[in-house]
Amino acid sequence: LKIARQSKLPAYKVISRYHSYHGATIAGITFTGDPRRWYAEQARCTVQGVRFAPDCYCYRCPFGLSYGECNIQCARYLDYMIKEEGNVAAIIVEPIVGTNGRIVPPPEYFPLVRKICDENDVLLIADEVMTGWFRAGKAFAMEHWGVAPDLLTTAKGATGAYTPAGITAATEKVASFFDEEVFCHGHTYAYHPIAVCSIPAAIEEYKKLIATGLPQRVSEHLKRKLYDLADRHICIGDVRGIGHFWALELVKNRETKEPFNVKADKFGGEPLMTAKVAAEAMKNGLYMATWYDTLVVAPPLIIKEDEVDQAIEVLDKALEIADSEAEPTDIPASRSSEFSN
Repeated sequence: LKIARQSKLPAYKVISRYHSYHGATIAGITFTGDPRRWYAEQARCTVQGVRFAPDCYCYRCPFGLSYGECNIQCARYLDYMIKEEGNVAAIIVEPIVGTNGRIVPPPEYFPLVRKICDENDVLLIADEVMTGWFRAGKAFAMEHWGVAPDLLTTAKGATGAYTPAGITAATEKVASFFDEEVFCHGHTYAYHPIAVCSIPAAIEEYKKLIATGLPQRVSEHLKRKLYDLADRHICIGDVRGIGHFWALELVKNRETKEPFNVKADKFGGEPLMTAKVAAEAMKNGLYMATWYDTLVVAPPLIIKEDEVDQAIEVLDKALEIADSEAEPTDIPASRSSEFSN
């Protein structure tokens, strides 16, 4: 936020998206579209100048359109927002939405967003905390669309999670602004040698792992298994993802896409169907992270095909809980990350 606002003065606004999570700091939670921001707002622990844009959520398009006939309106609306808002310094995105659904954008989305940012002199910030370090198949997810952001943030996999570390990278154009300007920023443990020295070690291990071809092979196997799973369970409305980063969105009815739970239920005390399924899976040795509407499928990069099969077998049984409360239809499960006109 500081880099964007200082380098783009007098512009100061940042556009984020509703399905997003960008961290727990005052700036990070302000950028966040999910319910965690609501409580920070109530405590008056947010910053001014953040606006929210519609998501590139093809399964539930906020514009009510379908891919192939939509003209990528979710991206084009950003141009409208920038021009109408004025004073926009940056757009911040998760290349593939993380906690809030593993939402994969259409292939045209980020090239168009990049073009809109360039035409309006707005920075593009990519939050690759969850998608970086081969989680989505590439070293960084933005590589899938051949788009380079102006700022990139990453953490988690940067050290293989052996030590905590966060990284912010900037293009030469952005970084050079601060050759003549003061950038007053730092933390007690910034540049800690133990954290820093673990990064090149982790990178070397990633290189070795990717060279074996195991993650690439298993990601295709995982995709097939998830698609097969959806064919067997009427509670799965949509299967979407890339690499080792997938979502199963659970619904009561595939035709109407009625969800079991909504955003407000996450912290509202309502029982969550995803939590019920995950609890049943845990009884049989499978841990799954969840959100109010999706199951998170994000296995370690070292997982093998037979281990995927074991996990799917457990999940197959656990999903019967949601099936028992879902309504049969003639509609097949959606595969919203498979794009074709």
